[in-house]
Amino acid sequence: MFINIHPEKIPELLSFNQNDPLVFSTSLFLILFFGFLLVYNLVSKYKNTRIFLLILFSIYFYYKAAGYYTGILIISAIVNYYFGKWISLTENFSKRKLFLIIALIINLGILGYFKYTNFIIQIFADISNKQIDPLAIFLPVGISFYTFKSLTYVFDVYYDTLKPTNSLRDFSLYVFYFPNILMGPIDRASVFLPQIDQEPFISKEDIGRATFLIIIGLIKKVVIADYIYSNFIDVVFGNPLRFTGVENLLAIYGYTLQIYCDFSGCIDMTIGISLLLGFKLMDNFNSPFKATSIADFWRRWHISLSKWLLDYLFKPLQFQFRSMRLFGNMLALMITFIICGLWHDAGWNFIIWGALHGFMMSFAMLIQKPKLKFYNFLKINNTKPLKFIQTIITFHLIALSFLVFREHNIQDVAYILTQVIQSFHGQVFVQFIEQLPIIFGLILIGYIFHFMPAEIDRQIQKLVSALPLVGKAILIALVIWIAVQFKSADIIKPIYFQY
Repeated sequence: MFINIHPEKIPELLSFNQNDPLVFSTSLFLILFFGFLLVYNLVSKYKNTRIFLLILFSIYFYYKAAGYYTGILIISAIVNYYFGKWISLTENFSKRKLFLIIALIINLGILGYFKYTNFIIQIFADISNKQIDPLAIFLPVGISFYTFKSLTYVFDVYYDTLKPTNSLRDFSLYVFYFPNILMGPIDRASVFLPQIDQEPFISKEDIGRATFLIIIGLIKKVVIADYIYSNFIDVVFGNPLRFTGVENLLAIYGYTLQIYCDFSGCIDMTIGISLLLGFKLMDNFNSPFKATSIADFWRRWHISLSKWLLDYLFKPLQFQFRSMRLFGNMLALMITFIICGLWHDAGWNFIIWGALHGFMMSFAMLIQKPKLKFYNFLKINNTKPLKFIQTIITFHLIALSFLVFREHNIQDVAYILTQVIQSFHGQVFVQFIEQLPIIFGLILIGYIFHFMPAEIDRQIQKLVSALPLVGKAILIALVIWIAVQFKSADIIKPIYFQY
């Protein structure tokens, strides 16, 4: 994680490099951020200077990840600010709706061009049975996140649930804000914008929680997610037929943990960094593998996206299909989750992944009443044994769906599951523990901590908060040192970095 800096290489180090993005788990970010934080605190009492400094660092941060596509980000901020303004100043309903439609076309048009053009070209090529070369389109990182964030503002102004800001500067900070621009959470303008005007107040508890979240985030991302990916998961999934069913099954469990630790670890660091800047962002995860149903899972996983889809897609669709009652709700769910899959990326596996979740939630809705009657008949409703069984079933459904999420070639999913079913070889489990004790230990520790009671988590946070500032610094330094020992030589980009 630490790097040797030669003065002549500093310009190259600070310039955009597609293969070396500025992410939270890199040493360059830590150096730049702590330097920025020092200056930020010195000017925190001067509102205009503080905001300008934050905007400047945010633009640089995005430039280091996306290069000249930073221009798309700036255009997005300007376009959505003015459409929000025009919508708010227009009393005529038809004109307001027209402005909303144009804003949607511009936002989704830009997103669609970069994200789905080659996918559509490939579909036409398959249908016509012709070879069509894909276009050389580089996907700007974070475009799905900042597009949805900007649309949140436009929708809320349109529905009169948010008074628009009169400051392009403040709105730009909302869109550019570096901690959550690449991977979320997709925060609401109604919560973020008022915080800009407030002079940062960072309490002892905030510093303690920030320290805890940054530490936990580094452990999740670098120590657990990156290590088990590069040393086990990628090896097995790269050629599943070479490995037994036990190893394939453990790779499925490992990937399920990896995607959680990777994404939630980055979000932990995002929230912790924001706390040090005086901003509070929404939580994006709430122990998702403790879910007792698919619906419960989506109340716990990627919460900001779930709420976005609920408020701006599912509810309007539900209203449109209200005459169809139950089947209208089921149809709205299917459409919402197929779009959720496509939001992640262009690929049939993402469409199938979204459709799977839509189907599972629709099916659960369809059998809800008879299922409840059956549970009441057996007198097991809301009992701990039932919730335990529901948690186990839900977890495995989620794990299987993540397998589809990962594998662009559905045939590979079939190979993996075939190995699990037909070539299990249970005796290999003991050999796996003996030969790969670190991998097994990290997977086991990851799941133990995930299923740990929330009260223990809160007590650990209190202990970290109680440490003096020097103690917190030593703790962070220790965790960074541990992360260095596990860090791969190659940069492993966050999984959601590509969405």
